[in-house]
Amino acid sequence: MAEKTILKRVEYFMENLLFSARWLLAPFYFGLAISLFILLIKFIMELLHLAEGAFTSTESDVILGLLTLVDLTLTGSLLIIVIFSGYENFVSRMDHSTHGDRPEWMGTIDFSALKLKMLSSIVAISAVQLLRQFMALGTVTPEREKELFWLVIIHLVFVVSSVLLALSDRIAGGAHGHAGEAPENAGKTNGH
Repeated sequence: MAEKTILKRVEYFMENLLFSARWLLAPFYFGLAISLFILLIKFIMELLHLAEGAFTSTESDVILGLLTLVDLTLTGSLLIIVIFSGYENFVSRMDHSTHGDRPEWMGTIDFSALKLKMLSSIVAISAVQLLRQFMALGTVTPEREKELFWLVIIHLVFVVSSVLLALSDRIAGGAHGHAGEAPENAGKTNGH
């Protein structure tokens, strides 16, 4: 009996240690929050550069500048999603339910939804990058053509990956019960 008690204590200690190890991720999310400031600095620099050339730039240059700002904004939004959802899914719940401007999605994104949102953001960022490359296209050289070809292929890989991930999550959700079905109706058969 004494051996079982010792083993239980060791097991309890190890489980607590493993459970507490999740806090090692907190500095990663804090580092991502700091990287938002770096992204903001880059955004402001690009905005000032765009404003500086507003009267002398061509329409194409302005559109390219705006696409850069959109790209930086999408990247910042992706970081926010990763920081909040990752922290809540893997470290600890954030209790800001009384805060007036708490985002509606906060606290509702599970790991599966986080993967889909991240991949969707990556597809959007890739699309903006691809559009920027097409807008900046001057003369078409064989090297430039090859570069654009690979950018299109990479973008298509992101698109196909996001569609396949969404399908696999939908199929997996169907295997664990009907997706979107109320819990009180789960498991009930027709007529019951």
